[in-house]
Amino acid sequence: MNNVFLLLGSNLGDRKLFLQQAIRHIEYDIAPTIKISSVYETQSWGKSDEPDYLNLVIELQTELSAQTILEKILAIENVMGRKREEKWGPRIIDIDILYYNAAIIDEPGLQVPHPELHNRRFTLEPLAEIAPDLIHPVLHKSSLQLKKDLKDNLIVKKL
Repeated sequence: MNNVFLLLGSNLGDRKLFLQQAIRHIEYDIAPTIKISSVYETQSWGKSDEPDYLNLVIELQTELSAQTILEKILAIENVMGRKREEKWGPRIIDIDILYYNAAIIDEPGLQVPHPELHNRRFTLEPLAEIAPDLIHPVLHKSSLQLKKDLKDNLIVKKL
């Protein structure tokens, strides 16, 4: 079994509903959730004039490959109405693979661990909540240590 951590985010429409729908799709198409973090409200990252996000992290265990998970995630985003019109633009749903076991994957369209994970408070707050001792396979630091080392000062608050 492969341990997978996914980050989910939404900053358009009924954000909580979209997160719940995405989790249901993931549980149906990929694997049941093992853990789900609290929901965090976060200032928009990258484009500060966008609406605030709701974010959470889930943990799954699956037999699927990282590439297959990515394909299924992209299909879920598409089914839910995700539009990719501009970088860091608003979105109904965004699903990112944070970790796939302790694998280091660098392929076109798929980088694991997520290359910006250690720079983003909106990722590390929910990740550290459900997996504080998880070690980043490149940086060799726990989620909690990465969170403590953050320079990101965006407001992230637990709902």
